[in-house]
Amino acid sequence: MTRASLTRWWPLAAALLALALAAFWWGLQGRAPGELWCIGRPGTVWNGLAPLPAGVTPECPGSQSYREEVRRGESRIEQYRVPGWQPRALVPVLTAAGYRQLTDEDINVGNYAAFFDRGGDLLQYVAAREGESTLIGISGQP
Repeated sequence: MTRASLTRWWPLAAALLALALAAFWWGLQGRAPGELWCIGRPGTVWNGLAPLPAGVTPECPGSQSYREEVRRGESRIEQYRVPGWQPRALVPVLTAAGYRQLTDEDINVGNYAAFFDRGGDLLQYVAAREGESTLIGISGQP
């Protein structure tokens, strides 16, 4: 190869190397950025327990430690956002699926928590007001 041909191919080689490094990094992260890594089965609540109700938007925590715990199989979390202050929006979904509500606590203005049980399968349900919406988190063992 001559110096002129190397100069011509260098930008292409650099771009391919950058693309390969980005793909490798995304592979280490487990999923592509922005993907709903915490949602077990898209379009459902709690890994297929029930279809996602209208007006409920899934999202995942930004915390890297949560992501690592889920990846290692130590815990599971799913998050959902609903418009307005609707802290109990997904409670009927859980109870219809056979979960018994153990607690029902309005902690303070804009915060709610509950625990649910179904044959020893315990879930923690928390809701927090965030501006004009409610962020609901459901967590438990995988």
